[in-house]
Amino acid sequence: MPSMKQMTIFFVTSSVVGSCNLKYSYDLLLQYLQKTQSLAMLGVINEHINFEVLPGQPSTISDDAEVVALVGNSQDLAKQINQKEVHWGLLEDSVEERLERALSDSEKAEVENKEVELEDTKKRSTEGGKQGASVKKLKKDKLVGAMGKNVRSETSMVSMAPRVKPELTLPMMPIEVEHSILDDLRNRVQLSSLALPSVSFYTFLNTHNGLNCSSISQDGSFVAGGFSDSSLKVWDMSKIGQPAKICSCDDRKSTSGCCFYGGNKLVACRTNSQGENGPTQSDHLQGSDEGKRPYTLFQGHAGPVYSSTFSPLGDFLLSSSSDSTIRLWSNKLKANLVCYKGHNYPVWDVQFSPVGHYFASASHDRTARIWSMERIQPLRIMAGHLSDVDCVQWHVNSNYIATGSSDKTVRLWDVQSGECVRIFIGHRSMVLSLAMSPDGRYMASGDEDGTIMMWDLSTGRCVSPLMGHNSCVWTLAFSCEGTLLASGSADCTVKLWDVTSSTKALKMEDNKASCTNRLRLLKALPTKATPVYSLRFSRRNLLFAAGALSKLS
Repeated sequence: MPSMKQMTIFFVTSSVVGSCNLKYSYDLLLQYLQKTQSLAMLGVINEHINFEVLPGQPSTISDDAEVVALVGNSQDLAKQINQKEVHWGLLEDSVEERLERALSDSEKAEVENKEVELEDTKKRSTEGGKQGASVKKLKKDKLVGAMGKNVRSETSMVSMAPRVKPELTLPMMPIEVEHSILDDLRNRVQLSSLALPSVSFYTFLNTHNGLNCSSISQDGSFVAGGFSDSSLKVWDMSKIGQPAKICSCDDRKSTSGCCFYGGNKLVACRTNSQGENGPTQSDHLQGSDEGKRPYTLFQGHAGPVYSSTFSPLGDFLLSSSSDSTIRLWSNKLKANLVCYKGHNYPVWDVQFSPVGHYFASASHDRTARIWSMERIQPLRIMAGHLSDVDCVQWHVNSNYIATGSSDKTVRLWDVQSGECVRIFIGHRSMVLSLAMSPDGRYMASGDEDGTIMMWDLSTGRCVSPLMGHNSCVWTLAFSCEGTLLASGSADCTVKLWDVTSSTKALKMEDNKASCTNRLRLLKALPTKATPVYSLRFSRRNLLFAAGALSKLS
């Protein structure tokens, strides 16, 4: 437990009566401790806590760093930590960077070839007509290509990000995977405030409030769901539209769970899991009806599954549970490979690193931990939060992780040293979701009240608060070029926010003490009655979303 330093608690009140009441309550607390001979508690308060009541109106949420004290730590400590250097850039010579360079070279070659063809056509043209039309067509193609390049350079923040060296040993990437990434980059749709993404929404039906989490693979080919009955289920999207293998139930009325009915409705078919005679045959992992189920059932946890995540290549799957363990599953072998034990209490979240092989976990024991697939013990333990660590997210260069906690703060940790290098103060409720921008400079965090805050990692400042949701923000995702932010909430909506307008305004107002600009809401996509559990942008900028249909009123 970290050493306790002097903590200042500020109370801001706009009335004299409120100020007197706060001071009177504090005096009553001291008198009660003296009468009950609670000398230990009284000594802690006298030595480490300083109550101050300030007149005036409460400040805006973006200025909270001036009036909201960090619980358990002094503001001086937070300011001291935020002065540490953070290398927020991308990895040197990453696969994406090499492939983007190859794409830009190929585009340049195509433009040069078109210019050569244009010159040749001019020389050969001796009359108008068709040849003149072909010259105009080549000029038009050249103009369109140049405009496409300009739009790409303007909308992408990734190409301008600085490069840093990796602090972790990175795994090797197979050649076929690089080719797959290259194909995705070639077919990537450039998004902006004028070009919004297509959304593919997967809906879980008849879960009876048993679905705790969902996750989607990088290309959207697999969807996983973690349930309260300690099971983990994975659906293969390529098997949608095969009705002969979807449901083998003789009595459709006895079905609880869901079934694939086609379209974008995601459902899991299973008979009553616990009847009078115990589990039914369809609940067993191995059996004669294994091939008839539309999902793969993974069983091994001894408590509800609270989080799941696919590896970048989609061949592995991690899950965390209330049994304080993390399990690694093989998506190819359909089996459990490793059980990681280290946390002492339920594990709320687990996330693979962008390079794979490493993963991070967040737990009720107030710690976050760094793991590698090849070791059963954690590599690093991040301790410092004063309450549950509810969510964790890797930085894009895998040198840092961010953690959100019920103590209403977000922290950034160095994975090599295990030290906290940033503390972000401003949320008024527990932080439930995190997302990193593709260039690595910005981070978005969502809380229980529906507020989303955008942070600048280099300064630790709040860029802009986002007001739009009226319930918990469970998931956040940046588009591949970083121009859009998608948020999913318990209010059954997906909202798209314009990131570029706010970040440009921030660069113009770097000398100001506070930033008052807000991200512009581009579009709200409501569902009928489906809280949004997870969001993910594919490499081609298709937005995937998943959630469980709640009861219709």
